[in-house]
Amino acid sequence: MAENVTPRVRVPKEAAAGEVITIKTLISHPMESGQRKDKEGNLIPRSIINRFTCAFNGETVIDVAMEPAISTNPYFEFQAKVPESGTFTFTWIDDDGSTYEDTKEIAVA
Repeated sequence: MAENVTPRVRVPKEAAAGEVITIKTLISHPMESGQRKDKEGNLIPRSIINRFTCAFNGETVIDVAMEPAISTNPYFEFQAKVPESGTFTFTWIDDDGSTYEDTKEIAVA
C-alpha cells in the first residue's frame, strides 16, 4: 500500500431531481511510473492508481483506466445527472491491489 494516499471528493450536498452536477475528485498519490531509477541506479517499481470508478446508488457513473503517464495526484472533474437522493461511491485501485474509497451523500429536494 502506497504511503500518504489521500482521496478528496467534492459533491454538492443537494440538487434538484434530474439536475446535472459537477463532481471533483483528487487523490494524493506519488504515481511512480516504473521508469525512473533510484540513487543506486535501480529501477523504482511502478506504483500507480490504475483505475478510478464512481458509482451512484450502485450504478456506474464513470470508469477510468489509467496508464503510467498519468500525473502525480490525479484530478478528475466530471458531471453526473442526479435522479434521486443517494450515495456516490468513489474507488481508486492501486497497482499493489490496495483500494481507496470515499462516499458522499446527496439529497434531492
